[in-house]
This record gives sequence, structure tokens and C-alpha cells, in this order.
Amino acid sequence: MQLPLLPPLGLIEGFYGRPWSWADRLAVIARLAPVGYGFYLYAPKADVYLRKRWQALHPPEMASQLQRLATACRAQGVRFGVGLSPYEIYRAFDAEAQSALAYKLEALEALGIDDLALLFDDMRGDVPDLAARQIEIVQWVQARTRATRLLVCPSYYSDDPVLDRVFGARPEGYLETLGAELAPDIEIFWTGEEVCSRAFSVGHLQRVATQLQRKPFLWDNYPVNDGQRMSQYLYLRGFTGRPATIGDAIAAHGINPALQPTLACIPALTLIDSYQQGDAYEYRAAGHRAARQVLGSALGDLLHEDLLTLQDIGLDRLGDKAAFLQARYQGWDHPGAQEIIAWLAGAYRITDELVQTQ
Repeated sequence: MQLPLLPPLGLIEGFYGRPWSWADRLAVIARLAPVGYGFYLYAPKADVYLRKRWQALHPPEMASQLQRLATACRAQGVRFGVGLSPYEIYRAFDAEAQSALAYKLEALEALGIDDLALLFDDMRGDVPDLAARQIEIVQWVQARTRATRLLVCPSYYSDDPVLDRVFGARPEGYLETLGAELAPDIEIFWTGEEVCSRAFSVGHLQRVATQLQRKPFLWDNYPVNDGQRMSQYLYLRGFTGRPATIGDAIAAHGINPALQPTLACIPALTLIDSYQQGDAYEYRAAGHRAARQVLGSALGDLLHEDLLTLQDIGLDRLGDKAAFLQARYQGWDHPGAQEIIAWLAGAYRITDELVQTQ
């Protein structure tokens, strides 16, 4: 049986909390590019120059590091992009806002970006004519940007009612209006039936494609662990609920990785297996292979033994198991083991207050 077309795969560094180091990013790209990850979108919530202080330019050293990252991506055939969240700019897209945005776009494009993402998520959405205001901004940017791909994250990027509770009720026909008015070459992000979807079905994605008048660009919030509850866990299990058949129903598949860069590569590798093996895919076997590939045979086997403890129990409920795990991984000279030790020590804890301030 012929498998569906493998969609473009990539990483969306879009999480809250402690960002990856520049060395971490380079290492992850070097590991995942050869197996088929073809784009990298830099959009960490901790980068204030992309969010609450978006009008300000990145300091010279930070801009230099971003340029190096872009160059490293290009050298490995990976598209590099930046996600800009011009915070609530749709409330007053006047001459002053346009001037600030033009200044920012010029600086971002000087970094050597292939992709530019305008992110309208995590902002109030219960405003009059929300879709029309955002369409005006996107069309204004499209007429000026030199990026070869423009992407948009809607304010309501999922069916999940939590968005309506937190950011206000979504306007009627919001997605349909975006789909009808935005140029067909503009990609639109979608996270699925939930913000952190357990599974994706062809039927769901086809329905969303009808609303958007284009295939959705999947922003997959697995294995990200950046919430107050989610940071209690290490999401290491192989991908499930992403059958190969969805490949024909999406424009691309980007995963939002975990706070732990080395460990995040383990599930990332299994997504390739899921698409390439189709119905023959077995997530436990794929996860075990990936753990051995990332960590080495012995450490990978150890992690596979501890998978249920690390992923399902939760940091605050480990009890005596925390000391057991500490001793178990303490002696390993490997960044993956060091990330487990740091997680056990609380170094990756995320609070609701931190999420609200980033």
C-alpha cells in the first residue's frame, strides 16, 4: 500500500519558560535536519523583542546569534523563520504602529529569514471586526516583506473552548473570514481540536481546511511541556494520534518541542517513523529506538525502562522515586541525563505567573 505524501516537517520553538541556548538550537538542528526536519521557526515566549517589547530591536549580540542560527539552518537545507507577536497591534494599526512594524520587519529580514510568522495568539480576541483588522495587518506586511513564506497564527487557533474562556468569545465566522480574505499562499497555523491535541483525524483537518480555504499548517503542541501542570512531566513517549494519513490533509507539520532540547529529539524522531511506516508504526518500539539513537544504547535503554515514571507520574508525586532517579542518572556524562537531573531539581518548573508575564 502506498503511503500518503510526507508533509514538510519542522520545529516551532514557541514555548514559555527557560529558552534553549544557542548551542542547544544548533545541536537540535544538526540532529534533526538529516532525517527530514526542514524548517525551524524561532518564536520563544521568553524573547521579549518578539512579544511585549516587539517594537525594540534585538541587542547586537542577540541579533548576531540569530544570524548565525539562520546561516546554520541554511547550510543544512533548513528554512529559518521568526515568529513575531506584535502585541494587540490590531487595536490601533495607525501610522505610528505601521512605522514601528516596518522598522521591525527590516531588522528581522536583515537576519536572513526565509519565513515570517505573524502570531496573534494569546491576545484578547473579543474585539469588533477582529478578522478584518488582522487581515489588514497581514496584507500590509505581505506587500512589504522579503520573506518567501508568510504564516499567520489566528487568535483562535483551535476549537478548544479554553481560548474563549481566557481571551473572550471568538467572533462568529472568524476563521471563514480569514480564509476568504487572506491570499492563498499565506499559511495559517492550527493546533487541532484542542490547544494540546491528543490526536488529529483526517475528517477534522478537512473540515478546518474548508473553513480556512487552504490546508492547515499544523502547530503540534507535543512534546512541549511549558505550562504549570505540563512542566511536571517529561514527554518522551513516541508520537501517537498522528496517523500517516493526515499528511495529505495538512500543509506542513511543525512540532513545539519540550523545554529539554536533547530529550525533545526523542519523540521528534518518532514522528518521522510514524509518517514513513504508516500502519506498521509502533510507538513504543519507535520511542525505544529513538532514545538509543539520541542517548546511546545503555542510557537509552535506561530511559525506556523509566518512561512511565518520567512521563506519567508528575514531579510533585514522585516521592521516593525522585531520589531513586537522581541516583540513577547522576553518573551519566550526557546532556540528556543532565536534563533529567535538572528537571528533578525543579529547574524547568513553569508557573502561571511566568506564563502571564512572558
